[in-house]
Amino acid sequence: MTKSDKKQGGALGRGLDALISKEYVKDSETETVKEEIVAKEPVESIEESAEVNVIHQKIIDAILEDVQKNPRVSFWSARTAAVLRFLRKTEPEFSISSEASLLMEEAVKEKYPEIWEMFEEHL
Repeated sequence: MTKSDKKQGGALGRGLDALISKEYVKDSETETVKEEIVAKEPVESIEESAEVNVIHQKIIDAILEDVQKNPRVSFWSARTAAVLRFLRKTEPEFSISSEASLLMEEAVKEKYPEIWEMFEEHL
């Protein structure tokens, strides 16, 4: 590979190497030098960021329209169904829908906090 090939290639074709860098750090206790891998911040221009925001807003608007019509979520889990049905039969006024909604909201909010915040002001 010539010098000009190296210059032209830059990050292209380097895969993960283009996204991470290696730093060498001296461990004060052991006096050894160790290699640490540090994630590089992705380079994104202002134009790309604005374009992504516009795309995200269009997606959010479409989702809000859909969930206003039908906010229902369905999933299959025999064990979950069994537990919730047991509770419905053994606890007065227990609501499977209310409990499933509460549990699902807590789990989704915890796992995807950034996305949760995107919809917090709308719903």
